[in-house]
Amino acid sequence: MTPDIVVDVGNTSIKWGRCAGGKVVEVCSLPHRALNAWREQAHDWGLPESAAWVVTGVHPGQRDAVANFAGLRGGRVRVLDLAAELPIQVKLEKPDHVGVDRLLDAVAANSRRPAGVPAVVIDAGSAVTVDWVDDEGAFCGGAIMPGLRLMALALHDYTALLPVIDTPKGVPAVPGTATPSAMEVGVFWSVAGGIAAILDAYRRHFDASPTVFLTGGDSKALLDTLRQPVIHWPDMTLEGIRLTAEALA
Repeated sequence: MTPDIVVDVGNTSIKWGRCAGGKVVEVCSLPHRALNAWREQAHDWGLPESAAWVVTGVHPGQRDAVANFAGLRGGRVRVLDLAAELPIQVKLEKPDHVGVDRLLDAVAANSRRPAGVPAVVIDAGSAVTVDWVDDEGAFCGGAIMPGLRLMALALHDYTALLPVIDTPKGVPAVPGTATPSAMEVGVFWSVAGGIAAILDAYRRHFDASPTVFLTGGDSKALLDTLRQPVIHWPDMTLEGIRLTAEALA
């Protein structure tokens, strides 16, 4: 299937990618439960009613809502949900228990990593995942931890006096000189430091130097904290969807 639109439904927003010429050429981010915004975007992109859509994501309710929206427009719709549908080996006991976004990132990584070289895929969204793809291109699992936003919210929700703070958009100045700025420092470096520690653990465990990919909504903020060459690929998941759809043709 050659898609016109690929859709990644996340926990906080929905990303659409318009495809042409064998790549994702245009991307937008849309809110959940926003039919009017979806209609406006389809109009702005001039999408024909018969457009081919491939929809997936980690929020089943909103994923199905987008698929229903596309189908009611007259589109051809494919929903990706199972690991077996993806062109990747999953070396885990329960492949379908892995978030499909993590597997799609690995599909994309396999299109760019050098042959015979493993990869690490960091996806910094609501949650941060740091996953290992071996030198044969198989998904081998990884790590999941709270992202910047979740960590900031947890500090407020589970304490009596800590305030709500904005998600850090870049490397905060240290030390924090007031409670909010101290929270920003703690949240940011907990995530950045966790990623760095996991990368080091992978290198030691596998005795390998992987190609490192970085994607997700907070990837730009974290990019400068990684002390090795990194392929920053904001549209990585959407490309994974496109590559999977074309493999299913």
